[in-house]
Amino acid sequence: MRLRLEGSRCNIPPKFLSPPGNQTYTLNVGSWLVLNCTVKLFYDQKFNWCDPSIEWSKDGHVITNGSKYTCSEETRFNNNASEKFLSSLLNVSVADAGDYGIFSCLIRKESATFALQRENDASHMPAVLGAVLVLFALLLAGLLYVKCRLDLQLWYRNKYGEFEVNDGKLYDAYVSYVSADDDRKFVNFILKPHLENRYGYKLHLDDRDILPGSEPSAELIMNISRCRRLIVVLSKAYLEQEWCRLNFREALWQLLDLSRRPIFVMFESQYRELSHPAIQLLKAQRKSITLLLWTSTSMTPSSEFWKELRLLLPRKIHQRCVMADPQTRLQDDKDPMLILNPDYLDCRSDPDPEGDLGVRTPIYKGPPPPVSALPKTLKTNHSVEPPYEDIERCEVDIADLGSRNYGTRTDFYCLVTEEDI
Repeated sequence: MRLRLEGSRCNIPPKFLSPPGNQTYTLNVGSWLVLNCTVKLFYDQKFNWCDPSIEWSKDGHVITNGSKYTCSEETRFNNNASEKFLSSLLNVSVADAGDYGIFSCLIRKESATFALQRENDASHMPAVLGAVLVLFALLLAGLLYVKCRLDLQLWYRNKYGEFEVNDGKLYDAYVSYVSADDDRKFVNFILKPHLENRYGYKLHLDDRDILPGSEPSAELIMNISRCRRLIVVLSKAYLEQEWCRLNFREALWQLLDLSRRPIFVMFESQYRELSHPAIQLLKAQRKSITLLLWTSTSMTPSSEFWKELRLLLPRKIHQRCVMADPQTRLQDDKDPMLILNPDYLDCRSDPDPEGDLGVRTPIYKGPPPPVSALPKTLKTNHSVEPPYEDIERCEVDIADLGSRNYGTRTDFYCLVTEEDI
């Protein structure tokens, strides 16, 4: 019975005062640290034979005396010597990466651990993750810019761009092309219907030589001056013209004087195969001109060709029931003789034909007619009529002339209505 009681007291688990729990320390190479392991034990002089001791281990291996780690112990008691405080101090010097690890102090099958790690180990992972996220964001932004840059530019232009109005222009673009089968089909069945029917642009087509002589003609200057842009369908047949073979360089300088940044459209197959000097000249003048390539994927309305071409053309004014040139809608180009019952004209009859509505002041009549000094009998006997006849004059309302609204009247524009037709 006594042995059982003694064994039970020897198996009382210690209470760790230091560390209170598992500890983690971050150190640099070349630093040192003292690990303090302090426990509180039940003490009785009758059972001093079972006093335990503190053992140290690193990564599961016991630290023995004589190793590079030094250990010192200290023992204290409370006032009535019923409790014993046992402390063990382990000096750790971090000389290389092998000194990092898990240190444990063991007593009566209980243990407390100290974890030593590099100071920059914890910061590596957030830095790497941040760099990866930044790189991924940059790649995503670059991909979105490549795929959606034209759509973003079109949206910004249509939202905040300026309208080219009040410039006296009649057409949005002057299209120059050669009278060849492929070029004529491209202009009349692809370019013109797409720009005019889908986006409301107005084109002026010209299949004659744009510069047949050394100097531009007066008709050419007048036609280009009526257009806001210049589009040249530069095909193989176009470059085979005589003036293109002889003086294309001089003609290009003249075109730059006549139009602001002309637009040259070429077919990709011909652009790759042709070795015409004009192509090299256009490549060298990319800052002054715009060269667009018609590829096999340009037929779709959402292709980059149409988006780039729309960016080069003026911003359009989108309105319902557009009748006439959309660019002249802001110039009050409203002809009532051409528009049937327009919504901006009030065709109702004047509700107050004698004057404006509102409070009217008293009416002052005009002066009476002049009275003749001759008697009535004398007037009837003479055949000569008097200079003034006694005719009743109409009354003139002059009281509200200052309060009348002399703005433009629109009711008299309604000359033709549906009933009359």
